[in-house]
Amino acid sequence: MTLIKSISGIRGTIGGKVGEGLTPLDIVKFTTAFGYLCREQSKNTKIIIGRDARTSGKMVSNIVASTLQGLGFDVIDLGLSTTPTVEIAVPLEKAAGGIILTASHNPGQWNALKLLNEKGEFISAEDGEKILKLAESEDLEFVENNLLGSYTINDTYVEKHIEMILELPLVEVEAISQKDFKIAIDCVNSTGGIAIPKLLKALGVNKVTEFYCEPNGQFPHNPEPLPEHLTHISSKMKSGKYDLGIVVDPDVDRLALLNEDGSPFGEEYTLVAVADYVLKNSPGNTVSNLSSTKALKDITLKKGGSYSAAAVGEVNVVNKMKETNAIIGGEGNGGVIYPKLHYGRDALVGIALFLTHLAKFEKSISFLRSQYPNYHISKNKIELMPEVDVDSVLEAIEKKYKNNPINTIDGVKIEFENEWVHLRKSNTEPIIRIYSESETLATAEYLANKIINDIKDLITEKTEE
Repeated sequence: MTLIKSISGIRGTIGGKVGEGLTPLDIVKFTTAFGYLCREQSKNTKIIIGRDARTSGKMVSNIVASTLQGLGFDVIDLGLSTTPTVEIAVPLEKAAGGIILTASHNPGQWNALKLLNEKGEFISAEDGEKILKLAESEDLEFVENNLLGSYTINDTYVEKHIEMILELPLVEVEAISQKDFKIAIDCVNSTGGIAIPKLLKALGVNKVTEFYCEPNGQFPHNPEPLPEHLTHISSKMKSGKYDLGIVVDPDVDRLALLNEDGSPFGEEYTLVAVADYVLKNSPGNTVSNLSSTKALKDITLKKGGSYSAAAVGEVNVVNKMKETNAIIGGEGNGGVIYPKLHYGRDALVGIALFLTHLAKFEKSISFLRSQYPNYHISKNKIELMPEVDVDSVLEAIEKKYKNNPINTIDGVKIEFENEWVHLRKSNTEPIIRIYSESETLATAEYLANKIINDIKDLITEKTEE
């Protein structure tokens, strides 16, 4: 069993011993701590909850709702929903915060509590630390019977979310409708199966083939929308009957696209394509994290904007976007953040903007992909012995490449002429993750292996000292 307590929430495998898996007692502890934080920071008494379709969701939701009521909060339950939908609902309902019950792309035996502040954005690292401490406290108190909070179900927010998307000036329903797109979708039997068909219908797309769209939580494949997990929809699209494919993760904050022949558009290029369309219509600044493709920087500079890199993590990207007044941003995992709607990764708005872009482009999706710089990212990791001081290894690498441009806001990122390598340590294991990017996969892999060998040499040198 696994339980990961982090500043962004709690996630783990269902069951097991208290403190070792995501048990009912662990859910109560963290929900209570979050409630205390909400009470400290807001006068509002509402808290919004919503969940993906995984089979443990209803159990977890019941525990969370009852705990919040026991603290005196009025709970508004969106039921089967999406992460971005809950994010939108929090400020609209003037709530003190929100909890999304989803383990995102993790397999079905996992679940999690994602925690939102009153703006509907992920809580800060500082607030996360407070919750971790509060959760371990024995000094927690619940309200008396006459002060218990209420419980209300509101299943209208997916429709409200879609209505808000349709009102965006850059979403052109008529242009999309006129193209008469034929689209295949894979929603991994989670809440995308509710939201994506409704969105496409509202956008005027009438020819939709649905794969795995029943929200029963029985994931038919690994739910992370990576090419190696999308062989079913890819094989179906090889018939040539479709203009594009759309795939989302269980909580619908990541968007993957497939070309008309079933080949991957590239998860890194979801944000690039959407940003390209937004920048054409409203030039401005962009942000992605340090491990995302430099193609976003290329197209931003080409259109006269400024690009900034943030530390990995949605909250870090959002903070950098606010700091730089970015008009579009996100992460290279298919996460699109469009501030005109809200500050959160949102596959629904990503779909609407992308389809408008494709409709106005008037050529195939594969031809659209060919218009962007073609980079390849290699993702690797090196496992170290527990006694190795990972921080000192990263410092040594930074020193070794001191003549190169280096960014240390999140690990060590080294810039080369037209490549980069990003090293990040794991917070839970003696592991360094190594991402590298170049114009060819072979060069990206070469760079990663070079850094891995450098690390091995540094460790050997320290051992011999």
